[in-house]
Amino acid sequence: MELARSCGILAHLTSLPSPFGIGDLGPGARRFVDFLAAAGQTVWQMLPVTPAGAAYDYSPYMSDSAFAGNQLLLSPEDLAAAGWLSATDLGALGASPYLVEFERVAAHKAALARKAFAGWQSLGPDPEFAAFCAAEAHWLDDYALFAVLKAAHQGESWCRWPRPLARRHRKALAAAARRLATEIDRVRFGQYCFQRQWQALRAYAADQGVRLIGDLPIYVGHDSAEVWANQDFFLLDRETGLPTEVSGVPPDYFSRTGQRWGTPLYRWHDDQGRPSSALWAWWARRFAHLLRLFDVVRVDHFRGFESYWSIPAAEETAVAGRWLPGPGQPFFRYLAAQLGDLPIIAEDLGLITPEVEALRDALGLPGMKVLQFAFDAGAENAYLPHNFRTSNCVVYTGTHDNDTTVGWYFDPGVPAASKARALRYAHSQVGSPVHWDFLRLAYSSVAALAVLPLQDVLGFGSDCRMNTPSVPKGNWRWRCAPWLLTAELAAALRDEAEFYGRLAPLAAAPADEKPAA
Repeated sequence: MELARSCGILAHLTSLPSPFGIGDLGPGARRFVDFLAAAGQTVWQMLPVTPAGAAYDYSPYMSDSAFAGNQLLLSPEDLAAAGWLSATDLGALGASPYLVEFERVAAHKAALARKAFAGWQSLGPDPEFAAFCAAEAHWLDDYALFAVLKAAHQGESWCRWPRPLARRHRKALAAAARRLATEIDRVRFGQYCFQRQWQALRAYAADQGVRLIGDLPIYVGHDSAEVWANQDFFLLDRETGLPTEVSGVPPDYFSRTGQRWGTPLYRWHDDQGRPSSALWAWWARRFAHLLRLFDVVRVDHFRGFESYWSIPAAEETAVAGRWLPGPGQPFFRYLAAQLGDLPIIAEDLGLITPEVEALRDALGLPGMKVLQFAFDAGAENAYLPHNFRTSNCVVYTGTHDNDTTVGWYFDPGVPAASKARALRYAHSQVGSPVHWDFLRLAYSSVAALAVLPLQDVLGFGSDCRMNTPSVPKGNWRWRCAPWLLTAELAAALRDEAEFYGRLAPLAAAPADEKPAA
């Protein structure tokens, strides 16, 4: 995929303003699209929009589904506009405009969802709902049953359910589906609402010239509908259903014990060493689903498709793992044959080998450059803009896992030499805001696409970072108050985008093809 010269903002939906304690798919999101358009930004990148719950502190990267939408993102205002909630249901939550109070929000949104379901039921048959359920049955049936069974078992992991349900005996599943039919329909209805609201937002963004970039985590959580429904796709103990090997990355400069993520690994090959055609077909459905939501998908931990770190599940750290071959180029050729051109950004950060780079380049995929990583070495640092070997890449000031740029600059743990090198590289003037220096470095680079986290656009410090990877609690909560997205800020961003030649669509349409309306 070749990118046109352009720029955008990274902001998760939960971070946007709304009266309900969390950003959602409603009016606040549409106002943010308006801000992006006014600011000359043609890209809105966000984090995964799959369900996020209390078990993993609402991390969007640890979901119970690879396909379902996060119900916390539903807009109550748009549910009311559809006739499923009344005006009296829409009282504001009275929450902080600066952070998401997930527990309060989850309880409030669950109550509204039940009211909306009752309101929808009262209107009689809905042919669009029936069509949605039929079209999405390949994942929706399993997800709805999984969600209802999990609630019926007080949140227990599926491998602790009664064996006929855990091992998916046909009669047991059919009996549960009959017994829990109303609750299953309630879950399906929530996903129907998500799809309606999502497609409305995507169409609105397209009309404003804004394209959406999504995020695909390579692994899925063990306690998820996908693992429960497709146990043969993963390295699981055939008796207990627990993982035998789990994901992570080896020890490196940043961690002497590595990172043990703990998600199950894929069974990429059968016992005879042949590629798993059923798993590859599942991945094709997963990509097809995401490409109905987004224009472009960032693939998290892309290197895992070339080779991945396999850790015995009994190990408490990642030290005792080993590298195993991933599915590599044949896998992506298969996806392209099924889906056509793959609009993918390869997250190629961390321990990247020449083999990973060769896979990325053979597929023509843009990789990532992060400016906060550019100043801890000399002039040969690969993240310095003068070392970008191609324009087919995406430059970020930082990602959702980084501190904000202002936070990075004022962090006493960052060497003074790195900060001095950054200011010299940016030709920074005394008193110049460091986040604006980094913006200009990103915009002036040859990278086709430049993306800034919203916190860097606003110049916020460490208290506004989205995630601290080494801290398991308290992440993902930052919100942007509505009064911060001003016309003056939009005008300043647009001026920079125009000056550096980034007022362009994300990808140029072929000469004989008009852009979609």
